[in-house]
Amino acid sequence: MRRRILFILGLLCLPSWSWADEAVLKNLIDMKFVLIPAGEFMMGSDASADTLAKAYPQYERKRFLELGDEAPVHKVRITRAFYLGQHEVTVGQFRRFLLASGYQPESEADGSGGYGYNPAYDPALSARGDAFEGRNPKYSWRNPGFAQDDDHPVVNVTWNDALAMCKWLSQTEGKTYRLPTEAEWEYAARAGTSTQYYTGDDPQSLLGAANIFDADTAKNWGRWASYALAGHDDFAFTSPVGSFAPNAFGLYDIHGNAWEWTADWHDDHYYANSPVNDPQGPATGNVRVRRGGSWHTWSFYARSSYRNWNAPDTRYTLVGMRLLREAD
Repeated sequence: MRRRILFILGLLCLPSWSWADEAVLKNLIDMKFVLIPAGEFMMGSDASADTLAKAYPQYERKRFLELGDEAPVHKVRITRAFYLGQHEVTVGQFRRFLLASGYQPESEADGSGGYGYNPAYDPALSARGDAFEGRNPKYSWRNPGFAQDDDHPVVNVTWNDALAMCKWLSQTEGKTYRLPTEAEWEYAARAGTSTQYYTGDDPQSLLGAANIFDADTAKNWGRWASYALAGHDDFAFTSPVGSFAPNAFGLYDIHGNAWEWTADWHDDHYYANSPVNDPQGPATGNVRVRRGGSWHTWSFYARSSYRNWNAPDTRYTLVGMRLLREAD
């Protein structure tokens, strides 16, 4: 009990212990959930363009001027403890959900497919210059264009697919499953830190903690090699969940592996008027927020405060999910 109290107070000096050691549960499809305690933190980032330019010298300055939705930094209080997936939802867990529920993912239901890696595909020849080929019916959660097994994070899933999985789990178990709000996600991701990543401010600190764009991935995208971390994580694509070190809450792959859908609509100006207690995001919108970065994401865009977004029916070879289960 004393160690738990020390952790809550922010005295993170116990490297062999985490909150998750004492508060992990498993559901009917073998998803593990970590109890995240109530608390408060400072959400967002107010880092100046000059400060960011020093930390990320290889990036064009205009990238640092496009981050207005990360500000202002504001206090957020999470008033209720909750359980958050220790890992991103895996291919095997998603398959078990589909078999048990009969749900058909959007990439298959609408016949348009998803996106995938094709070494013969040339982004310069596509209308949007996208890094991946699609939409194409040959790509879906079953096939992102590279090999995955049941322990890899499922990708090419839409926000609507994630909600369907939450609904099925809630009805089947009699517990409330949902996507985390942005505030819950960032609070859990930071795990008591205020740095760019839970590993610190240096992008190179992600090596050993995250599967993101590094020398292994850059082999397939040479034109972006200057943005790669100077090192190897031994994975050119997704990695099995839990392959790297967790944060202090015991959560794995918070940075990288797969982008994670959140519950919130996106609004550039929401932070300026966000309530302190349990912000739920805008009431309406056109796009939903995703967080955390992926195996193909440059380190700058895997920061704890970075916000990205897509339409709810977007399915992409970098986007997966992490579910929340409400505590009793």
